[in-house]
Amino acid sequence: MKKKLCLFVLICIFAFKGLHAQENFKIMFYNVLNFPLEDAVPNRLQYLEAILDDYRPDIFMVCELNNINGAQTILNSLQFLNPNIESAIFELNTSDDNISDQNDLQNLIYYDSSKFILESQTIVTSIYRDFNHYRMKINSLESDTNPVFIDFIVCHLKASSGTENQALRLQMVEDLVAYLDALPSDSNVVLAGDFNVYTHSEPAFQELIDTDNNNNIDFIDPADQIGSWHNNTSYIEVMTQSTRTQTGFGGATGGFDDRFDFILTSENMQTNPEIKFVENSYKVFGNNANVQCYNQAINSSDCSGADYSSFIRNALHNFSDHLPVTLELQTNQTLSLEEFTTLSAMQFVGSNVINNTLMLKLNPLAQLKTVTINNSLGQVIKTITVKNSLYIEESMSSMSNGIYYITSQELQNKPLKFIVAH
Repeated sequence: MKKKLCLFVLICIFAFKGLHAQENFKIMFYNVLNFPLEDAVPNRLQYLEAILDDYRPDIFMVCELNNINGAQTILNSLQFLNPNIESAIFELNTSDDNISDQNDLQNLIYYDSSKFILESQTIVTSIYRDFNHYRMKINSLESDTNPVFIDFIVCHLKASSGTENQALRLQMVEDLVAYLDALPSDSNVVLAGDFNVYTHSEPAFQELIDTDNNNNIDFIDPADQIGSWHNNTSYIEVMTQSTRTQTGFGGATGGFDDRFDFILTSENMQTNPEIKFVENSYKVFGNNANVQCYNQAINSSDCSGADYSSFIRNALHNFSDHLPVTLELQTNQTLSLEEFTTLSAMQFVGSNVINNTLMLKLNPLAQLKTVTINNSLGQVIKTITVKNSLYIEESMSSMSNGIYYITSQELQNKPLKFIVAH
């Protein structure tokens, strides 16, 4: 009786702790440099995969995505690292038809579907390029009674210096601001993109952050690095472009001297306990904040430091002329599947070396509905319906010899690996 009472107390303690859990989300924005059409660097994808493997984002936002093939290629790579990753629907740019019809640079978002639910996606047109709005809901135990939404907006403003380009950037931002007027003023908004601004005083940037302009949504810089960034080593830690000094790789050269890439949040996300950014979590991925890196290539020894290795910096150099920017968000809600992350949801009956029949024992607390079998490329080979059973027996006789992985969209657990050897 005493043992049962102790067990009950322990369960209650863990349940109580779960109610007050905090969950952090890792988000990343990256200008992927005309992916996949830019082919000056052979096998570029391997470098992106090294970057994604190192950071493992829960939300991954991109610009300069050329086509749906590129979108699917990145999704495949992400799903190999985390089978729960999904993407929004790929959509071609609809803006700028009356200017240059340069509709080969698109935005997209990828997300961990065990942590977020994509509620909607909307194209916001402008004079030059679309803004893409993705409304996410945190997949929490409280989502039915107290849903928490995050409005992710991905953009790519007009490039180049000069008053004419500044005016185009401002007009694009004004189109976004007008669209945001329709959102509730307490919306949790994350704006990520390649802004192409050279200083905080540029009208487009001021339109976003100036609290005196009576905007419905005002943005803040989580990095707290507002200033004149161009050619100013005081802002070396937030510089994102260019990663290169020599030609022949595609994209811009000239070395590290600009802050073009940003993640901004609405003001309320500084203090909102339901979803806020983590203080001091804003980072430029690959930037060691080494002042010697100014005007140098990111993979040079001048850019070395404790945070990012030469391996990662070389991958960044070879993949894009920009560096990604990252930020962590935090919620006080409890993810709906969080309680299962430490459970052994599935285990093999016998060995994980399979001849003809795969046998699994399932943890009933996990309440699995389906499991999937993936090959070593992350491709789904077979989906198995659980049907409230505690055991699965599945024939492997038609599958080729090799390594496979068992996953479930309902869990965040590490995939189980097994080998088919007939």
